[in-house]
Parts: sequence; structure tokens; C-alpha cells
Amino acid sequence: MAPSTPRLVVPIDLKKKPSEQKLPLHNRWHPCIPSVVDVNTGEIFRVEMVDWTGGAIKDDNSALDIKLVDLSNVHYLSGPIRVVDNDGLPAMPGDLLAVEICNLGPLPGDEWGFTATFDRENGGGFLTDHFPHATKAIWYFEGIYAYSPQIPGVRFPGITHPGIIGTAPSMELLNIWNERERDVAENGLQSLKLCEVLHSRPLANLPTPRNCHLGKIEKGSNEWEKIAREAARTIPGRENGGNCDIKNLSRGSKVYLPVFVEGANLSTGDMHFSQGDGEVSLCGAIEMSGFLELKCDIIRGGMKEYLTPMGPTPLHVNPIFEIGPVEPRFSEWLVFEGISVDEYGKQHYLDASVAYKRAVLNAIDYISKFGYSKEQVYLLLSCCPCEGRISGIVDAPNACATLAIPTAIFDQDIRPKNNKVPVGPRLVRKPDVFKCTYDGNLPITKNASASS
Repeated sequence: MAPSTPRLVVPIDLKKKPSEQKLPLHNRWHPCIPSVVDVNTGEIFRVEMVDWTGGAIKDDNSALDIKLVDLSNVHYLSGPIRVVDNDGLPAMPGDLLAVEICNLGPLPGDEWGFTATFDRENGGGFLTDHFPHATKAIWYFEGIYAYSPQIPGVRFPGITHPGIIGTAPSMELLNIWNERERDVAENGLQSLKLCEVLHSRPLANLPTPRNCHLGKIEKGSNEWEKIAREAARTIPGRENGGNCDIKNLSRGSKVYLPVFVEGANLSTGDMHFSQGDGEVSLCGAIEMSGFLELKCDIIRGGMKEYLTPMGPTPLHVNPIFEIGPVEPRFSEWLVFEGISVDEYGKQHYLDASVAYKRAVLNAIDYISKFGYSKEQVYLLLSCCPCEGRISGIVDAPNACATLAIPTAIFDQDIRPKNNKVPVGPRLVRKPDVFKCTYDGNLPITKNASASS
């Protein structure tokens, strides 16, 4: 018999706030956040999700919402979902949870998304020292394609994927996370080369009760107060998977996640219509609401069998990802190189972050010659299906990173040629991305080219 329609296990009503949903959402990792539903292995089930800001960013002509967004109140996750086998036995610590992505897409009636950069004083981004102000571009979907009125002359197919998919940590693992990230936050300025590149961003996002959402746990209760002070923020990827932002986890992909608690407690969110490798503007994918249709299997004892510990305990493992067969086909690419010499001429030792930053800056400078503002190119490279690589990491002192851009996404030929860069109506600098700055104490929103 034909398989039944996937069971909707986590519904979303876009007219309601995240805290008002039928099944409450959460924005922290903790083993005591209770599951909201059970699913069986082999069952195809559907999970719906709000966008990562919970509807805080609007389809309008302003970047003020980006400027003022509260980044302690984001990454609303659907779940946790408890996984049991056909005998009713739950996934157990030490197992592997194999999660297959069968289908996915935007929620019907909400076929749009956004890409943005945060203000230097509110999160910043990879290139905050070059792009300190909040900007925003809106994207509209036509089937598998996306286009933006703020970045004209560009259209591309998206590789839709969840930015976050992961299992709940055990208490032991949660304590490891909090200890090591607290050490980075307190001592990182003295020890981390990366601070020279990302000097305006927090080194770690530590637990805080502020804007904490814990699913079914009643806010204000003694239990809520205790867990809110322990629960890990969802910002980085970790041993449980989490915020990995791997753009190729689309239809047909499989994720092999370690299980740390009974039932696995799978959660997911942060849906992306498209993303470039690195998601360099931080709010850099085409962020959207969406759905996943998933199928799970439990590999008993799979953590020990298939995952090699990367640290002092068996908990220090990383997931395995199996890329699916569905992705856009591009045959021609323009590739930009960067090395471990920053834009100010300082030599760094085998620093892949500096090298990738230079590759992105080189691409921005080049593509802006074809009629685009640098803000437009920065957002574009964060969300189009470009390919980032660490091409060399052994030839001291320079790591080599590359950024490959599919040339077919542009409506003009952007390759170097003998004649001058073309000019024409396609290359008019307006409209541009929305940009929010301050004039005295008043927020001002305008297009970027008008303020450049």
C-alpha cells in the first residue's frame, strides 16, 4: 500500500507568537526540557517551524527591525521530539539517531525570506569592521528560485535546509559546554587569534534567563529558574549537532546524531531557503519559516561504533552528515582566493579565518565593479549557493581559502575580459538593500547606495 500522508507532529500558526503556539517552542538546549511528542522509527512525520526570529523581521521597506532585534530572543526550535522504535523502546544514550530529510520547504502562504547584517553594536558579523550598520534584503520565492527587489539582476535556485537540527545534551555534556565556553568568554581575548578578526562580537553566548523559552516548563516556576540559568544558548554547533548551518542538508540527506538522553529529544529550526558556505553576514541565509518531513531510525550502540571521541570523554563526538542527491547544477564558477594576510597587511600563521575573510572581501570588491553596492554583494554572498573551501592549510605561513561563485546566477557576464566593465540599465545602483544608521539619537532607514 502507498505510504500514508506524513503526520503533522509540530504545527505552527503564523498568526501567533512563538510563546502562543499549540506546542510550545524552546530556544535553549537542556536535558530537562520535556518532549512534546513521540514518533516511531520508520514513520514519516512533519515538523513546522517559525523563522529564527519568531516573526520579528518583517517584509517591509526598513532595516529598523534588524537594527533593534533582540538576539537573546531567537532560534525558536520545534520539539523536542522523543523517538521510539517499533517495540516502544526509546533511543538511549550511546545510540545514534539517523534522521532522513524526506521533504522540506517554506510554509504555504509565507513564501518569502530575508537576509541581513546586524549593527556593530548588536551582534555584528564576519565583516563588521567593513559593514558596521544594519542592512536587510527581502527575497521572494518562485518555486525553487529566489529573487530580491533589493539586489536586482540576480536569480538562483535555493538549496533549502534546516540551519539547526540536534539532540538534547546530557547534564554531563551541558556542564562541559558551559565550562569551556565560559573559559573562552573570560580568557579568550588573551588566547584567541580570532579576536583580531571578529573583535566586535561576543566570544561566547553564555546561559542567561533573559528571553529564555523552555517549552512546556512553566515560566517563573522554581524548575524554570534553575534550568534557565543552566541551559545552553543555541548559537554555536556542538557535539549534539545544533546550529551547523550546512547548506547541503536538503532533500534526501541524512544526519547521524549522537544520543545523550533517553528518547534522543530531537529539535530543529532556523529554516533557510538558501545559504552560501560560511553564512558570512551572520543573519546571512535566506531566513524563512518552513517545514521538514523526517524519518528516523535508531542505530543501537552507534556512538561507540561509529563516532571517534575528539576529547577526553566518550561525549566529545561530532555528528556525521550524508549529503542528499538534490542540489542545483552549475558548470561555471568564478573563484576568489584569500591567504592569511589581512586587509591591513598583517601576516597571520596558517589562519583559515583570515584567509576566508580575504577571499570574501576580494569577491565583494570585484563584483561591486558590475554596478552593485558592496552591501548588496555582501548579502548576496551570504545567501547564494556559493562554495567555500580551505584549499591549503599546510604551507606556512599562509593558509589558502577560496570562495567559488556560480556565474549563472547573474543576468550579465561577470568574468574578466578585455573590454571595459559593461554599463546599462541593469546596473543602476538603485534600488539597494535597506540600511539603518543613526542621525544623533534617531534611527534612519534608507537604501545603502544613497548613504554610501
